Amino acid sequence: MIGWLQPCAGAASARYLEDVVLSHSDPATGLPVGPRATRASEDYTAEDLLASVLASVDDDKAEDIVQIDLRGRSDVADYMVICSGRSSRQVGSISEKLADRLKEQFHLSAKMEGKETGDWVLIDAGDVIVHVFRPEVREFYDLEKMWLPGSAHRGA
Repeated sequence: MIGWLQPCAGAASARYLEDVVLSHSDPATGLPVGPRATRASEDYTAEDLLASVLASVDDDKAEDIVQIDLRGRSDVADYMVICSGRSSRQVGSISEKLADRLKEQFHLSAKMEGKETGDWVLIDAGDVIVHVFRPEVREFYDLEKMWLPGSAHRGA
């Protein structure tokens, strides 16, 4: 048996791991989430990052751009940006250029999922989470309905 999995490792160390991993919960779902990653550099704010994301997706002709303030609602990020590209190719291009710009401006290696298919690309830039959809996929998942307050409507 692997040493760190053995019960003799001590209940205290197992309890510590449980406390660290399960110390945060998503207010929207109540499900446990891991501790939020901290920035390597304090040279920029979440608002700086958000402004750069919005400028980038706008420059690349993303459509129906929505920004959602998550502060106080989720430990995952401070902001979420949702936008659409007209085709799988444009979705991939918007996402790739955004990741390149974030790396250039903030020395930030954003994590990206879904670029291979180009239907829905998730870019995790730490303080800002970006979803780039094809319109049909965006309509199907309707993330805005889940995250926007009831009276809010779409609009850039």
